Amino acid sequence: MRTALRLALATALSAGAVGAAASAQAAPAAAEPPRYVALGDSYAAAPLVPPVDPADLRCLRSLADYPHIAAEALGAELTDVTCSGATSEHLSTAQHPGTAPQYGALTPDTDLVSVTIGGNDTGLFDEVLGCVNILPRPHGTSCAEENTAGGTDKVRARIDAWAPAFAAVLDEIARRAPRAEVFVVGYGTYFRPDGCHPAQPFWKQDANHLQGAIDHLNAVLRKTAEEDGAVFVDTRTPSIGHDICAAPDDRHIEGLIPTRAAAPLHPNAAGARAVGGALAAAVRAS
Repeated sequence: MRTALRLALATALSAGAVGAAASAQAAPAAAEPPRYVALGDSYAAAPLVPPVDPADLRCLRSLADYPHIAAEALGAELTDVTCSGATSEHLSTAQHPGTAPQYGALTPDTDLVSVTIGGNDTGLFDEVLGCVNILPRPHGTSCAEENTAGGTDKVRARIDAWAPAFAAVLDEIARRAPRAEVFVVGYGTYFRPDGCHPAQPFWKQDANHLQGAIDHLNAVLRKTAEEDGAVFVDTRTPSIGHDICAAPDDRHIEGLIPTRAAAPLHPNAAGARAVGGALAAAVRAS
């Protein structure tokens, strides 16, 4: 971790030791909390999870999303500009009238950056909606069969084609926030092996195809992050068993019809807490 962020976090986490030493010497000036900027899409913004952030209602951003969870755990000063529906283009351009480009939140004084992006760039979550089959086979069409016809997985090919754009995102973050430590937060476990049709309306081959595509996106995010000197935060592993097929109280990601306050196929409050905890742990360990 870069020196500035390491010192800020170490000071915050060792406040008790500083207090004990204060009886023997004058108390030092209080260290400023690390400055944390959160960038990304709806997986980060946790749309419809209460309470809603009133700063930009069009982004459907929650005040209980994973950046807020991580910031509280780290004692960080958060600027959260995540926005539902964002693509990497919206990091540099306005997503909505009056919504500033997300990169604008970065400054040379930024200590910590998290970014979750790529699901919308690659059309992955539109793909999920296109795979819904209420009825069992043969009454419908398999998206897995359609997307792999001819021997090439079209979804994975789109993800691979997008990878250089994500590398450019990390380069721009480094340019605007040169001393910041960057954490790339991946996507979670949406589908368990073979899914759970008809409880969730995705045939087993389609559930496996979709989770495979999500895993491939995570692999691309990890590889690009590591090549750029950023830290990849795995949310796939801790969300195993908390997918859309889990019992409602055990889900981190809601199903097609949510059972708790959250957008369909997005993290609920428990999911946001789990991701925020994973990010905070990665920051402390880096």
